[in-house]
Amino acid sequence: MYARITLAAIAVTVAAFAATAADNPRDRVNYDEAKVGEVKLPDPLTCADGTKVADQKTWRDKRRPELLELFGTQMYGKKPDWPRGHHGARFDVADRTALGGLATRQQWTVFPRGVDGPQIHLLIYVPNGVKERVPLFLGFNFDGNHTVHADPGITIHEQWVQDRQTKEIKKERPLESTRGASASRWQIEEVLRRGYATATISRANVEPDYAEGWREGVRGIYLKQNRKTGFAPDEWGCIAAWAWALSCCLDELQADEELANGDTELMYDSKRVIVHGHSRMGKTSLWAAAQDERFAACISNDSGEGGAAIARRNLGETTAVLNHAFPHWFCGNFKQYSDHPEKLPFDQHELIGLIAPRPVYVASASEDTWADPRGEFLAIKSAEPVYALFGRQGLGVDEFPGVDKPVGDVLAYHMRTGKHDVTEYDWKRYLDWADRNLRKK
Repeated sequence: MYARITLAAIAVTVAAFAATAADNPRDRVNYDEAKVGEVKLPDPLTCADGTKVADQKTWRDKRRPELLELFGTQMYGKKPDWPRGHHGARFDVADRTALGGLATRQQWTVFPRGVDGPQIHLLIYVPNGVKERVPLFLGFNFDGNHTVHADPGITIHEQWVQDRQTKEIKKERPLESTRGASASRWQIEEVLRRGYATATISRANVEPDYAEGWREGVRGIYLKQNRKTGFAPDEWGCIAAWAWALSCCLDELQADEELANGDTELMYDSKRVIVHGHSRMGKTSLWAAAQDERFAACISNDSGEGGAAIARRNLGETTAVLNHAFPHWFCGNFKQYSDHPEKLPFDQHELIGLIAPRPVYVASASEDTWADPRGEFLAIKSAEPVYALFGRQGLGVDEFPGVDKPVGDVLAYHMRTGKHDVTEYDWKRYLDWADRNLRKK
């Protein structure tokens, strides 16, 4: 079904990779669609033994577990057994007058392993004045909860950082001036006014985003092997660790709602949580939703290679670039496909298929050729056969749509004018899509 790689083979691969470091795959990046050539995708409805999937039962019992195993062992890496005894603790009193009275704000600390483990700081806003529980958007921010809004009530937490010049790793408290630095990417007031809750955590609280970040992050705690021998070739990469943390937060959201027994100051619906992310966090949101069927829907914004884009297309960022620039994102086995993505036993349309029948929105940007917008469209388009098994609608178009022309319903796609970012335009499309798919009829 797929090649097995030993630790010795991984060592040889890594050594060869280091030896050719001067040969940076970024220097070979192609942006010419004419040079992509024919791309033959694996059939998401054909099992490894040739069995054709013609019904939901065969998909759920045979093909879906098979694909999850392949993605887990050959790309993202397999997470350890779920730790038990999760518990979240509120560390501030709910502020029911947050954002000028628009919302109630709470901040929790989630302990995925108990009090001796990593601390995940979860920021939650729920709109005031709602009469019933509302859907909730959950996603990672890049540089701390305080960056998603200038709200002075958001606690600024210390984070692990690596100096780009010296490579020195240290923990420091971000400057007060960074409050709201990424607010445009979150559109929190608009989300709340539209009747949705929103929650976020910071990547650095889970796993710092650099090659040795596991030493301060969650992966170092759950290593299968000891710190001298390092990770097993199928052991989780950084993106898998981030995805795992999103599920940990969902554990706590559901537990809080159950304990409240209907009487809670936070009127969110933990059964209608939309996991979302931009760029590398868009890669993370897809893998989180593929594994954890409790997520009601998924948004992947400008996620590109390793996310929503077809890996077999030689355009923009490639598998080789990913493994060269971000060796910590994926498992050791993924390195064997750097120069041969056509040998992958899957492609990213099958990752989207793993989320079926739940709604998925993939978005691109016209100037973000690095993320291969056409490849992102082809991936969600090629996931349609899986959704058809469940009687769910596809995109409704066969051709790559023009700029600023959203398509689809349950499966949805748009390419926005502009650069690699999340904008007000994106959020308005996401909210309209959520209205169609997650509002109670």
